[in-house]
Amino acid sequence: MRGKVIPFDTPRSAATQEKILDAAEALFMEHGFEATSLRQITAAAGVNLAAVNYHFGSKEELFQAVLTRRLDPMNQERVALLTRFEREAAPRPLSCEKILGAMFIPALRLARDPRRGGKNFLRLLGRAYADPAPFIRHFLTEQYAVMIARFKAAFGRALPHLPKKELSWRLHFVMGALSYTLAGTDALKLIAALNPRDSGNDEALLRRLAPFLIAGLKAPLSQDDEIDGENAV
Repeated sequence: MRGKVIPFDTPRSAATQEKILDAAEALFMEHGFEATSLRQITAAAGVNLAAVNYHFGSKEELFQAVLTRRLDPMNQERVALLTRFEREAAPRPLSCEKILGAMFIPALRLARDPRRGGKNFLRLLGRAYADPAPFIRHFLTEQYAVMIARFKAAFGRALPHLPKKELSWRLHFVMGALSYTLAGTDALKLIAALNPRDSGNDEALLRRLAPFLIAGLKAPLSQDDEIDGENAV
């Protein structure tokens, strides 16, 4: 279910929605969904609770609207880039490196653009993927099922020797590593200690993460995995 966003019927209405979304995005990024109250959001946005209820409904719907405002354009870019890469590589399947590139390049573009939320939104997205609230996981899975299926199919063609179940596990670990990297500060501190020039640099983080993810995706099957694959229906 998407957030209940009222159309921008007047400039004043549009400005109010943007203020609420900006305030909610910053607070959700800093404190997480559960620890952020609507009272905090209304105070930061300079609006009353009735404005939040009118434009978005519940706190859950507001959180969804915060995500879709940035995620929808980024994921459209991802699918478009994946489609372009596939067309350029045809009839050969894309490499894992190219597929990850289609995932990462739009995220890096967003990280460099404060008008689209910048690196703070990527941190919020990382927190959202790691959040235990069931509605968040359900929303992300349902809302972006088509995008997820496109990338999963591309990885399946790049790694045809992997049983579908094994590929699903590896992609689950890929998303977990990516979410942890974007959401946490530990990696940023490590990058800063190794190379102060890269402090807070999401591009440096993802550049270091990509070879690790590719190695995991391409890792040979264990003997038990091969047996499971042979027995899979």
